[in-house]
Formats: sequence, structure tokens, C-alpha cells
Amino acid sequence: CGGRGLWWAGRWRSRSAASELGAVRRPLPAMSRRPPLPLFAAALGLVLALAPAPGRGYFPEERWAEESPLLPPRVMVAILARNSAHGLPAFLGCVEALNYPKDRVVLWVATDHNVDNTTAVLREWLMNVQGFYHSVEWRPMDQPKSYADETGPKHWPDSRYEYVMKLRQAALKSARERWADYILFVDADNYLTNPNTLTLLIAENKTVVSPMLDSRSAYSNFWCGMTAEGYYKRTPAYPPIRKRDRLGCFPVVMVHSTMLIDLRKEASNQLAFYPPHPDYTWSFDDIIVFAFSCRQAGVQMYISNKELFGFLQVPLRSSSTMQDEVDSFIHVQLEVMVNHPPMEPSKYVSIRPKSLDKMGFDEVFLINLKRRLTRRMRMLRTLHEQEIASEVVDAVDGRAFNSSEIKALGITMLADYQDPYSGRPLTKGELGCFLSHYNVWKEIVERGLKKSVVFEDDLRFEIFFKRRLVYLMKEMEKAKLDWDLIYIGRKRMQVDHPERAVPGIRNLVEADYSYWTLAYALSLQGAKKLIDAKPFDKMLPVDEFLPVMYDKHPVPKYLELFEKRDLKAFSVEPLLVYPTHYTGEAGYVSDTETSTVWNNEKQKTDWDRAKSQKTREQVKIREAAQNLDVSHSPIGSASRDEL
Repeated sequence: CGGRGLWWAGRWRSRSAASELGAVRRPLPAMSRRPPLPLFAAALGLVLALAPAPGRGYFPEERWAEESPLLPPRVMVAILARNSAHGLPAFLGCVEALNYPKDRVVLWVATDHNVDNTTAVLREWLMNVQGFYHSVEWRPMDQPKSYADETGPKHWPDSRYEYVMKLRQAALKSARERWADYILFVDADNYLTNPNTLTLLIAENKTVVSPMLDSRSAYSNFWCGMTAEGYYKRTPAYPPIRKRDRLGCFPVVMVHSTMLIDLRKEASNQLAFYPPHPDYTWSFDDIIVFAFSCRQAGVQMYISNKELFGFLQVPLRSSSTMQDEVDSFIHVQLEVMVNHPPMEPSKYVSIRPKSLDKMGFDEVFLINLKRRLTRRMRMLRTLHEQEIASEVVDAVDGRAFNSSEIKALGITMLADYQDPYSGRPLTKGELGCFLSHYNVWKEIVERGLKKSVVFEDDLRFEIFFKRRLVYLMKEMEKAKLDWDLIYIGRKRMQVDHPERAVPGIRNLVEADYSYWTLAYALSLQGAKKLIDAKPFDKMLPVDEFLPVMYDKHPVPKYLELFEKRDLKAFSVEPLLVYPTHYTGEAGYVSDTETSTVWNNEKQKTDWDRAKSQKTREQVKIREAAQNLDVSHSPIGSASRDEL
């Protein structure tokens, strides 16, 4: 300032001006010497407003640019794939969708001992995406196609374990040499549907952390307990984490399949997959070897279930085939779609077109309300993934009817019908449901379809659904079974004694009193019997009408109304489909239960939406009533659910 002026209120003034201002100042009373608060605040605001902003300085030569943010950490994504051509498009689509800068990612990809097209799929993908990523390391091995001591593609001899350990160790070594900050191991049968998975795991700031992956069973990619010999041990800590009753990032004894390792942590330098630690005496298994390595290095493994991260396949038995593996992947796709958008395949690989068929039936019907478009699209996608061709039947929307229209159709309600749980009369939703199925039965008769399948739109399929149903129908044909109706999905209502197994046919019982029409097979003669019974004269809900027709309804007065009750009804055992949602669950919607009474618009029936017994999950069937004498096909035993 050169001593020539003063900085005040953001303006330069001379000393004389300052003196002049001071000359007119008057002393204030002792308690009032500070300026009034509004004036003080205004002055302070003016000072702050005119003060130089960060990075500008007082003089031009003092101005500078803001510091740029740090680049995201460098990550190597290590992918190991074997005999995975069927699932790679979906898997690679998940990798592409990870919300992380691709120029900060190195892809390390290895494949070996394939009897399918895995190598070609991975090569095509890497050729197309390599420009998006920082770099690519590609380790294919085309020959041999199998291990000398393995009995099949799902068998794990020691030679296979050893080779996988060496591959994982090679990836870990490469990440260290490239000065990667993290390495993310992802098996090709793990599907990270959450695009933020990588970012969320990094934020946990753990040396080794895994995202908990969901499956159709209790199986996941972590253990909470381990025996002294290094084997899995059931503990009470596992179910609450797996079911997400407890949410968090938990210390566990084992994580596997998908895991993030923080290579910046000092202790990570001691981690190894191969060779096993000198003190290692447990089973020769890559995941157990690495867990032991973590233990020896003092590194705690963690599992996070804070988010839904993705899905994984349940391991198959060592005797399983490649077709079992393909079907297992398809089932993962179907399970994802129950509550989430479908897994979209990578756009950088060629997709084999699917060849749809009707599973040996003359027609496959899908009943769906036009206003339930989301259900229609999900069901069509699930059928397409299983290569099942279908005909969509627009369901009858019961809520659109009034009493006059119902009478015009020649429908007479059963006067004294009451819902066995709520005591209410028939609902408009139940009326629409009955008419929808009735229209299918009419079409079967009119077209002369010898055998058909009927699906509703709110079901989920069991694993190996298509193969198991086809196998069953062939066994029935071979045995020349005379049948009209076969429940594929139902709610068993008679739970006091077991149902009779059908001799010579596996996975089939004579149906007792049952609810639901989720899915069933119907013969031409069965459709004729249902129509000839003239159900419009004494209308019941369709899932009450069917047990009447095969003479198993527990209410005698309903049976007496229908003279001919000779429908030959059976049920698959165990069932092949179940509801997508049950009463009270998130996503539960029922157009039959949540409706109005058929002749009274004002009497709604959704009062028990969260308590409805009819749409609750099957009650536990006591041991004495279990269908234990049913023989089972080899297809249904191809998977294992143990942890």
C-alpha cells in the first residue's frame, strides 16, 4: 500500500479521507458502541462479496487454476471362463455395464479346456471392446479340451484345481506388475447386475471384500463357519446375512467366486493362490487355499450385502452334463426377471438365434390381462429364454362387467358360495379368471387340440422346467396313462395324508383338493368334460370348480351340483412352477383377490390384501402327509443346494 491509503469496505481511500471520516464520529453510549446488527451484517456481506475468490488472488499474477480431481484407482478385472459360451453374452454385458471409467481398467482374461465355443466368444468380445479399456491381457488355451483325470465337464479333479490356482496367481502377479490399485476376480457364472458394484466395493476400504450374490437357494459366495479341517460349517450367522435380515459389511471366514483385493494394502503382498502356504494341509481347493493364505497374512475377508449386487449359479453335481449347465444358467436368467429387469447380452458378441417349440404339445397358452403389460413382457421373455413358443390369450377383465352384462352371458352365480377364508361371495376378478380359462378350453375343443399347456402370467419356473415336463409327458405316453388334467403348479389344500403315486411314472401323483391354476396340462377330452359340465349355470371360482370335477372337493353341496365328476386329474410332484409373489410380499398383485364383489361395485375385497390366506405360500406339510413314495427322474436331481 506504500503507506498511502487504507483498505476499507472493499475500497481504497486516502488517509485524509479516513481522518475526515473519523473527525465526524460521535462517541456512543457505553452499551451502544457497536453498529446495529443489520448494518454490520450488510458490511460483512459486502466485504465477502468483493473479496477475491479462491484461485483469483489480489493481483493478476496471483491468479491460479483450481486443482483437478484425482483419477479413479487403476483396476484389473480378472475373468476366468471354462465351458461358458451359453452364459458369456449376459456375463460380458454385466462387465460392460459396470459404472467405472474403462480407461482405468485392465482386462485379464483366461480360458482353458473347453468343449464349447467359449474361446471364440471371448476372442470376438475382446477384439471389439479392447479400444475402450486401458489394455487387455488374453490367455486362451484351446487344447486339450478336458483334463486327463476328469470324468466330465463338472468334475473337479486335483489337476483342475491346481490349474485354476495357477491362473488366479498369474492374474494376481500381473496386477502387481502393472501397479494396479485393485484386482477384481469374477467367475464367468457370476452376474454383476448392479452397475455400481465395483465402486461400492472400493468404498468399503477392505483388503479383501466380496459382494454377496443371490441364487435360487441358500447358496452364496461366502462362508460364515469353517471346520478345523477347512470344510464348510453351518452357523447361525449365515442365514440372517444371506436373507438380508442383517445388512452391512461382515467379517467372514471365506469369500469366493467374485472378490476385490486392495493391492495398496501392505498385507496384500503376502496373499497367494499358488503355491499353497507351506503350512497348508487342508483340501486342495483354490478358494480354501486362498482363505488360508488370508488367515496366515492376518487379512480379514468381508462380505457386503448392503445392495443387491447380482446372481450366481448353484453348483451342479460332478456327474452333471453341459446341458445341465446351460439349463442352470437359463434358470438364473428367469430368477433375475422375477423382480428385476432382464440381463441384457453384450452387443459386442454374436448371439445364436433361439429355436422355439411347444414341448411336444399342440399349443401353449399364456393368459394375460392387456393392462398387465409388464407381466406379459416378463412371461414372454421367460418363455423365449427357454425356447418355448406360446400363444397369448387376452384375459377377460372382470372389473369391466356389470350385473346386466353378466346375466347376458347366461351366467348364474352359485347362490350360497362363500370364500372359505373370508366368507365373501365371488369377486369380479374371479369371474374374469374363470371366463379366461373357459375361453381357452373352448379353443382347445374348437381346434381339436389333443394336449395343451395353460400358463398364467404370475408364475416362476423351477430349474430344468422344460426338460422335466417333456420327460414326464413322454413317460405318461409310454405308460398309456389316461389323463385329463395335470397340475404343473398348484397349492395343495389336503395336507392330512399323502397323495397316491402313479405306478410306473416318475414325479406324478393323483391330485387331491388343490387351489390355483398357475399352470396345467389339459387334454382334449378333459376340456370337453369341463365345458359339458355347464359351469355358467352355477359359477364357482375356477380353482374350486376343478376339484369338484375330479370329485375331491371337501364341500359336499358343491359336489352334488355337478352330476358327472370324472375328470382324471394328476399333479407333478415336485411342482415345476410356483407363484412369483405371495400375499404380503413386495410386488404382490392379485386381480382375483383384490377386486369387488360381482354384483356390488362398492363392496371391495382387498380388505385382507396383506392377510389373504388363499394366496399365501403353501403351508408346511407334515411328514406323515408328504408324498414320499414318488419316484423321481434323474433330471430333477442334477443340482445340489448345499452350501
